[in-house]
Parts: sequence; structure tokens; C-alpha cells
Amino acid sequence: MNKLQQLLDQQAALAREIDATRREAKAEAVAKVRALMAEYGLSAADLVVRNGPKVGATKGGKVAAKYKDDGGNAWSGRGLQPRWLTAALAAGKSLQDFAV
Repeated sequence: MNKLQQLLDQQAALAREIDATRREAKAEAVAKVRALMAEYGLSAADLVVRNGPKVGATKGGKVAAKYKDDGGNAWSGRGLQPRWLTAALAAGKSLQDFAV
């Protein structure tokens, strides 16, 4: 047998050993968890996180417009002023002129 074939055989044997060890470790972990659950009277429902983020909570969602012009442009009042509003303010209009 050549050296390459020997190394490939060793690799396959190690892969089998790793899989077996991983299965044994997983079985031991499951046994420990089951024992702790029995000791403390826990069920699977007790393991569910209940204080996580609220369902339906939005981050960065759309906000209603606070300012509109006659051309259909709108701005929520957050972030930089849009060009249409900056130009109108430079032309002498007031921000209150565009309030919704």
C-alpha cells in the first residue's frame, strides 16, 4: 500500500472515531439535561425564553409624514431635510407652511 492510501485510511478511521465520540458526548449531554429536568421538575415549556423581544416590535419602520408640499413630496421630520424642503426654505417659505 502506498503512503497516500495509508493516510486516507487513517483519515477515514479518524472521521469514524470523531463521529462516534460526538454521538457519545451528545448522549451524555442529553442524559445530564434530562436528569436536571427531573431533579427540578422542569418541562420543555419551562426552557422557552419568555422575556425576549416582543413579537411585532419594529425597528426602523416607516413613520407618518409631518411635512408635505403640493407636489406630493413628504418628509417625516427625521433625518436630513430633503432637497425639496431645503430649496423651499431657502426661497423664503416657513417649515410651518408644510406641516400636515
